[in-house]
Formats: sequence, structure tokens, C-alpha cells
Amino acid sequence: MQELKEQIKEMVVRDLKLQGIEPSEIDDNAPLFEEGLGLDSLDAVELVVLVQKHFDVQIEDMDEGQAAFKSINTLAEFITASRSK
Repeated sequence: MQELKEQIKEMVVRDLKLQGIEPSEIDDNAPLFEEGLGLDSLDAVELVVLVQKHFDVQIEDMDEGQAAFKSINTLAEFITASRSK
């Protein structure tokens, strides 16, 4: 699970082009949106595409996305659960 979290952090920083943030600086429990990393709705759309591309996991709707994108931990748990289906 820790390796998956590292992969997610690297993907977020690299593919969303976050400036001044290293993957290792992202807290696993920190919110990805608003006061956390400060991602916005456009980033959310891009994250849906990135998760499908990198992890072959489909996010079906906005409710599922909101739950999955709360933090690195919730996203890793979502990916792990989706892969085991």
C-alpha cells in the first residue's frame, strides 16, 4: 500500500504540474482539495483521467470521485478495492 501511495503522490505532482511541492512532502491524510494541496475542479477532472490511465481504475460518478479524492489514503484504498473486484 505504501508503494501505491508513493506512486499516486508522484503522479499528482508530476502530471498536475504542482510547483514547489515534492511528493514526499504530501501528507497521506491531507485533503487534496481546498486547504490541503489546493486542487480545484479542473484538477479533479484530470485526476479521473490520470487514475484510469495509470492504474486502470474507472471512477464512475462525482460521488465516487469525491469519496476517493479526499486524500492520498482514500485514493489508494479506492484503487486497491477497485482492482480486487
